[in-house]
Amino acid sequence: MPDMLVRLYDLPPAEPALHGVRDQGIEVRAARSPEKDRVIEWVERHFSPWRPEVEAAFANLPVSCFVAIRAGELLGIACYDATCPNYFGPTGVMESERGKGIGKALLLATLHTQRAQGYAYAIIGSVGPADYYKKAVDAQVIAGSDPGIYGGLLGRAPSE
Repeated sequence: MPDMLVRLYDLPPAEPALHGVRDQGIEVRAARSPEKDRVIEWVERHFSPWRPEVEAAFANLPVSCFVAIRAGELLGIACYDATCPNYFGPTGVMESERGKGIGKALLLATLHTQRAQGYAYAIIGSVGPADYYKKAVDAQVIAGSDPGIYGGLLGRAPSE
């Protein structure tokens, strides 16, 4: 799967997406260090291959992971600077909560934070839903980026 590039200086505003989920009782905010164990347990249940990257996000200061929470229940995450500097991801929303705007709110909150930290562009690594990112933030596929940074990881062939 290829990587995609996002122009952070040309993002749609985050507030409409954040208000949309807030109206559903969902808070999107930066994760806090004391929440690490609960977030990692959630990732293990829902997206286990991403555990190392989420742990890396919690090693950053500030923590480079956003969470979506409703009534104390974790519904989704979005990380940045976890795989590589300036990378967005991993990100995921519980299957039962998809289609409610949570993913877009997490995406925009995270990308706006990257912009505020001085980045002009962000890379979305090894994208699955390219059409989603194209529509949400006008992300563009980076030619020749498959397999990208994930190629040749331990346990994978160089072309994987």
